[in-house]
Amino acid sequence: MAITVSVIKADVGSLVGHHRVHPEQISVARQLLEEAKAGGTLVDYHVTNAGDDIVLIMTHRKGTDSREIHTLAWNVFHEVTESVSRPLHLYAAGQDLLSTAFSGNLKGMGPGYAEMEFEERPSEPLVVFAADKTEPGAWNLPLYRIFADPFNTPGLVIDERMHHGFVFRVMDVYNDRVIDLHTPSESYDLLALIGTPGRYVVHSVFRKVDGMVCAASSTTRMALIAGRYVGKDDPVCIVRAQHGLPAVGEILEAFATPPLVAGWLRGSHHGPLMPVPLRYSQCTRFDGPPRVVALGFQLADGKLVGPADLFDDPAFDNARAKANEVVDYLRRQGPFTPHRLGAEEMEYTTLPQVLRKLEGRFKTLAERRLEAPRT
Repeated sequence: MAITVSVIKADVGSLVGHHRVHPEQISVARQLLEEAKAGGTLVDYHVTNAGDDIVLIMTHRKGTDSREIHTLAWNVFHEVTESVSRPLHLYAAGQDLLSTAFSGNLKGMGPGYAEMEFEERPSEPLVVFAADKTEPGAWNLPLYRIFADPFNTPGLVIDERMHHGFVFRVMDVYNDRVIDLHTPSESYDLLALIGTPGRYVVHSVFRKVDGMVCAASSTTRMALIAGRYVGKDDPVCIVRAQHGLPAVGEILEAFATPPLVAGWLRGSHHGPLMPVPLRYSQCTRFDGPPRVVALGFQLADGKLVGPADLFDDPAFDNARAKANEVVDYLRRQGPFTPHRLGAEEMEYTTLPQVLRKLEGRFKTLAERRLEAPRT
């Protein structure tokens, strides 16, 4: 019988700026999901955080885009907001709940979610990634490395079940449409798209030989929904591992060199995506830098065995050191691009409000010359 894994996250209020969640928020969310499990809605659950985002990891038999599961998650976030975030005056309470009129599906509502439905294998390891202070396109480079780069994933060369390649489903988030591209035959076409992560986002990955779903990521871009900056998207991603799929070590290796991603302070800067253990999942320096946690689970008849805090390993100390070195360099660039995002991305921040004040003062050079004092 198929199992569905749903990972749904939201920022509904933070302790001390955009820093981290409050323990009571986690406690309330766990209580509500425990009730849902006891009532038969869920098979199992785990509640965690990535920076200031609450992350709900749930298994169930309802399939993807289930009205019941999405409503459950919405109600959890709403209750945490009203019973904890607002009474404690936490910062940006309910930030990711973009509408009060919930329709039964989280698409376009603010919370980010990644889901996949599959038949559980005899041994089913999976890795749940959750990032803070970045956007859904942050997964583009790591997912390419995991499923298409033999220098990262030697299984692409030596494992017969992976040797035929994978299918990347890519979403154009500006036009809400998708395209399927095959690797290795269409690798260059794939890179032509996902090299622009602000627009083209890897939605999911399938094994070409049999169509098995291998990975799924959230694609919500709140600024496009709201038409203005309302906080960064802070995406999640699920990756299945082993037995004809990339090994856990190959999956994690994709983060050994931190990719540059958009987000960071005010959602307006590029920075390195730092792989951190849960205890370091708190964004401080310049509200960052952007960071990612990786939790490993074994599924056992739908039950979540774990988690293993996979980045809690000195093997990633060099990656964190490299990220800090990049932070030092980028911060010296101040408000200049490419540290600050390009004009297209900045349209959804608060910068246009500043520029509108200056618009009436622009003149042609000829006009300005006429006004210049004569000598």
